[in-house]
Amino acid sequence: MDENSRLGPSSRFKFELFFVILICFVESIIFVQAQNLDEDGFKELCNMDLTSFLPLPYGSLPNMVCKPVWNSYLLRYSQSKDNVITIVLSTIYTSGWVGMGFSSDGRMINSSCMVGWVNIEGRARIKQYHIKGFKPSEIKPDEGHLPLTSVPPLVVVREATMYLAFQLKFNKTLKTQPILLAFSSKHPHHLRLTVHDDKMSLNFDFSSGNADSSVYSSPSIIKNKKTHGVLAMLAWGLFLPFGAIFARYLKHKDPLWYYLHVVIQFIGFLFGIAAVVVGFSLNHRLHNYIPAHKGIGIFILTLTILQVTAFFTRPSKDSKYRKYWSWSHNWFGRITLFFAAVNIVLGIHIAGSGQDWKIGYGFLVGSTLIICIVFEALSRIKKSEEPAFPSTYPMNSL
Repeated sequence: MDENSRLGPSSRFKFELFFVILICFVESIIFVQAQNLDEDGFKELCNMDLTSFLPLPYGSLPNMVCKPVWNSYLLRYSQSKDNVITIVLSTIYTSGWVGMGFSSDGRMINSSCMVGWVNIEGRARIKQYHIKGFKPSEIKPDEGHLPLTSVPPLVVVREATMYLAFQLKFNKTLKTQPILLAFSSKHPHHLRLTVHDDKMSLNFDFSSGNADSSVYSSPSIIKNKKTHGVLAMLAWGLFLPFGAIFARYLKHKDPLWYYLHVVIQFIGFLFGIAAVVVGFSLNHRLHNYIPAHKGIGIFILTLTILQVTAFFTRPSKDSKYRKYWSWSHNWFGRITLFFAAVNIVLGIHIAGSGQDWKIGYGFLVGSTLIICIVFEALSRIKKSEEPAFPSTYPMNSL
């Protein structure tokens, strides 16, 4: 007897329905929770005491405005009555350079930027650059139109975070201003900037601290984000769940169910590996700090690998270890799908994807739930139609 048959069809149906509803419930609250975590995290960063590692005037900004602007980029600034604005831009830093530019039209050409980095010798450097063209030779160091004051600009790296600090004096109060943010994982070579890994442009209102939604990100980054999301949904949202469905509801089609289960799970595993590879590539290129999404992803990948290796360690039906193998295989699979669903929702939130992604994944989860309910109902009907005590031998009529 299959160990899964020890539970009656009603009990199994209730358990599976509860499990899927639990996934949907977690998905429904994860957006709100993630948003609250983001807000609390930025509040904590904005309340950080900068005086311990930044000198005046950067360490203590009067009437400071602190706003998240892009990825892990946090903009602190203070504007005085005499039109002096003091800026401290912070972001996660591992290598390469980080830049903030001012543009007249939102484009990179003819903009002036402050760029900071830590060179190979470990020395922090910051310079103004004038972007005259797209070639490295056309990006001129120690040139530009930013009205720097006599206060020296400064770069400090503390706890894997870079602080880019500089002060400007304008002829009038700075209000809405197109700003550029960019970074590269490669260091400048002889003061020449390497090609940026990603960049964005937005209109920032320094009088109110608000930014519009016209954000530009490089096409390659956008493509990689979409690829990562699609591969993850195909792996843990489509193939792996349906592979589990076939294993549960097609047991009467032996050995067809087994071959379908193995093939579909292996395809899902390949999609999952591809999603992780693209994810690590994005993590290397982007200055993002997303430990929850990354940690859950590694945990899911580990469980998925264990599920695949279980194919090679599957005991025979007569083995006394078969029931323990089956129990662990089933439960590791449920745990994997549960955390995968949570991580997909978290990834959609982190990427700032639109309603199309949310609706699409919601439709996928809803369709899976309906299919499970239909198969479970058909299974129960079939069970109810089977005789309770089938006759082994025909009875002779008297």
